[in-house]
Amino acid sequence: MNHPLTRRQFLATTAFAACSLPAAAPARRVGLGFSLYGMKTLPVADALRVCAETGFHDVEFALNAGYPTELKAFSPALRGELRAQLTARGLRLAALMDNIHLTVDNQTHATNLERIKAAAEIAHDLAPDAPPVLETVMGGKPAEWETVKGQMAARLADWARVAAAAKLTLCVKPHVGSAAHLPEHALWLLEQVKSPAVKLAYDFSHYQLRGVDLGKSLDALLPHTRFIHVKDSVGELGKFQFVLPGEGKIDYADYFARLKAANWSGSVCVEVSGQVFSKPGYDPVAAAKKSFAALVPAFRTAGL
Repeated sequence: MNHPLTRRQFLATTAFAACSLPAAAPARRVGLGFSLYGMKTLPVADALRVCAETGFHDVEFALNAGYPTELKAFSPALRGELRAQLTARGLRLAALMDNIHLTVDNQTHATNLERIKAAAEIAHDLAPDAPPVLETVMGGKPAEWETVKGQMAARLADWARVAAAAKLTLCVKPHVGSAAHLPEHALWLLEQVKSPAVKLAYDFSHYQLRGVDLGKSLDALLPHTRFIHVKDSVGELGKFQFVLPGEGKIDYADYFARLKAANWSGSVCVEVSGQVFSKPGYDPVAAAKKSFAALVPAFRTAGL
């Protein structure tokens, strides 16, 4: 069993790393990453070690309640420690996840704006030279789209103003179970807001369940996409299960070749669904290694 580092062990580790490792993660046009959303039970130091040793280039921190990196836990001391650990491991912090919604009451909306401000501070403290994006889903239910899209656009404009003032890129992600669940919904919202601070997080697993073609969705959305989640699914709309990459039907050789052809840059980050990590016996280390093994051949073949 792995145990959290003591303060003395951490300082010793980072002191050694400062002498033996690069000052920062190497710049990559496209990085293969793992979201610590799927490593809730691991101390962050152990999660970063596993990701680096497995071979991932990037990581995503979850700001969600109950995580070691939840928003309220991010003291100045923790920020300094995590920044040092990222450097020591040669990992790029590609994204922060905070699942906030647009389809909420006024009080919750005001709270969400404060969360965006706080996330921006964390992003700049952890990676001042290349702050991570903040990515989120948007809430609501599929049948509600026509009813709530106006409210979503207005509140997304508020998010955009806060993000722009804080020099943060906010990436919103359509979801198979949310009001915005199709590429055209994403594009409509971007057109209403017209803010360089708001971009897209792309996750084909959600579009695949809606019968959307990979190539068509990438052609439409990649110009607006700054972050990618990858996972798979089995079953059909109405009765499906998200699974690890490689356990479904997504053709990653084709997928990654299209990213290369489009000259896209950013992070392709494994997201382990709550449908997976909430199951008894889930092993986050095994999940990371299995996901990497499933993706890296296609990633390398594509020249990413």
